[in-house]
Amino acid sequence: MISLFSSYKTAHLMLRNRVVMAPMTRARAGNKGVPSDLTVEYYRQRASAGLIISEGIAVSPNAIGGLNIPGIFHTDQIEGWKKVTAAVHERSAMMFAQLWHVGRMSHPDLLGNELPLAPSAINPDEHVYTASGYTQTVTPREMSIEDIEQTIQEFCIAAQNASHAGFDGIELHAANGYLFHQFFAKCANRRTDKYGGSIENRSRFLFDILDRIKKIAPSIKIAVRLSPDWNNLFGITTDDETQELFKYLCTRLNDYDLAYLHIAGFPLNSTDDPMKQMLASATYYRKFYSGTYMINRDFDRETANRAIDEGIADLVSFGKLYIANPDLVERFKANAPLNHVNQNSYYTGAAGYTDYPTLESF
Repeated sequence: MISLFSSYKTAHLMLRNRVVMAPMTRARAGNKGVPSDLTVEYYRQRASAGLIISEGIAVSPNAIGGLNIPGIFHTDQIEGWKKVTAAVHERSAMMFAQLWHVGRMSHPDLLGNELPLAPSAINPDEHVYTASGYTQTVTPREMSIEDIEQTIQEFCIAAQNASHAGFDGIELHAANGYLFHQFFAKCANRRTDKYGGSIENRSRFLFDILDRIKKIAPSIKIAVRLSPDWNNLFGITTDDETQELFKYLCTRLNDYDLAYLHIAGFPLNSTDDPMKQMLASATYYRKFYSGTYMINRDFDRETANRAIDEGIADLVSFGKLYIANPDLVERFKANAPLNHVNQNSYYTGAAGYTDYPTLESF
């Protein structure tokens, strides 16, 4: 039986187990976006995972979508991440940086009074967290070709900076209604140039960035996160071409020798059993992608082991369980009870960040 605790080795990954810590926004970086000593301890505690994927890291000042979000575009930020990756590597885990641009899911209060950038000037009619609390989004500024080129360059620089910071690779956050996803979705992209219209054109932004990173940082290990079932959140709704678009993405990504493809998201039909729907979606897109395949959607020990043993996925990432259980691998191995997560401390302060007890604490 292949299980969560089986090792996993490829040309890009050397993992002692198949438990992955999913990327999760924790908003503890302060207003300069520099990882703190608490951030170092937070990731160090969880480094019995085979692989840790960082929280979303802003690739530029234009990419920020909330307070206290870490960045990787300034020297102090890179130095802060060096301490994090060193702590993770000391415990023999690998760590990837999730590179993030929120696009229209931001606000002028977070961007020096500048409008957020997006494929088209369409307000998602959502809320983002600013110094004033949860604030209504605004109509973004449609990106010019020059804006797109600048953003591609920002991702390339961020990839190089991630390498300098000691990360083992990068994950492009092309999911969950953020900038890449806004290019993919017809409801958010009404462009008539080479970045809009057809499935191929709406996918172009992702592949342009992949092509450029491979030229500028050819040794960097690259992964991509997609959420094909994301619907009615952050202004993204599925349409008559959604499934075909993600089928196209998964198929074409075979050409890029990725470290992995990470499929995450929410069920298309919320009245169905979410786990059943996620497994069905993961199984469907696996047909089109032949490389290392990671899935994420509220898995537990039993359902994750099932997904791996049945060949639905090679790796499973865990989010909320890792917030509350720094020793998740050890608890899974012992089939021990899990700590319950406190949702009120997801994003603020030291409490609920590095103070969850381990099995050894009892």
